[in-house]
Amino acid sequence: MRPANIALSPSPSLQLPFPVQVGAFCLLWASAFSIAKIAVTDCPPLLVLTARFLLAALFVFAAAPAIGLPLKLPRRDALIFALLGIANQAAYLGLSYLGIRSISSGLAALIISSNPVLTALAAAVFLNERMTWRKAAGLLLGIAGVAFVVDGRLAGGGESPVGVAFTIGALLSLVCGTILFKKLAPSGGLWVGNGVQSLSAGLATLPFAFSFESVGDIVPEWRLILSLAYLALFVSVFAYLLWFRLLNESGATAASSYHFLMPPLGLAFGWLFLGEQATAYDLAGIVPVAIGIYLVTHPEASRSMR
Repeated sequence: MRPANIALSPSPSLQLPFPVQVGAFCLLWASAFSIAKIAVTDCPPLLVLTARFLLAALFVFAAAPAIGLPLKLPRRDALIFALLGIANQAAYLGLSYLGIRSISSGLAALIISSNPVLTALAAAVFLNERMTWRKAAGLLLGIAGVAFVVDGRLAGGGESPVGVAFTIGALLSLVCGTILFKKLAPSGGLWVGNGVQSLSAGLATLPFAFSFESVGDIVPEWRLILSLAYLALFVSVFAYLLWFRLLNESGATAASSYHFLMPPLGLAFGWLFLGEQATAYDLAGIVPVAIGIYLVTHPEASRSMR
């Protein structure tokens, strides 16, 4: 049985086939790791995040009247989206950005891609989502592929254990945000709700950014401006909007399984933008990951595309 839809109106209509939404989400989400690493080379990470969140919120609230959406949310939904902003953005991305300064963007993508396993376990406990043998086998294959690649990366050295620890903390925050969204089920519009989420994240990050980082460390390069604009508009606005749509269309387990695509995509973007090298271990790990995604998502995907 397909999960009940939540939080669909009012929000901009995404008249795109479900596979296109999945592909767009994965490309935007995976590219964020390498783009973020570019941004934090010219600006301290928490200052980057504060600017990113507040710019995203400004865009969402400014664009809402232009696309005919009221700047209103029920009080309950506003509080839920504000809480999601702290879990999904401030905590998740804050820890990610701290970690990505000392590990490669590819490894960061690999660690975060473990999200489906933890989400599946949490969904079975807190959301009563059914854990079938097919799903369990797919999740095990996915995590095996990720672990295989991570092991090869760590064996080569050059990755910081502290950076890995921060990124694992980010992973736990993302899982919490995913379960909260499905559990609390806000009924207000996703567009304005995403703006509230970004504003909440920006306000939560702001005091930490100015307490622990210095504006004088910012290097105002064009690559910083462009990467910040990309992260704010395409990732904080559109990728998160797609993420909520996928959670709405699928169960938390099925939606989160798409994160298993992040290792190959993250490695590809790391090679393209940062010159990070992929190894034979990286390429071999893609096979069980692809099979795992098929096993977890095929029943839900096939029904949603009819």
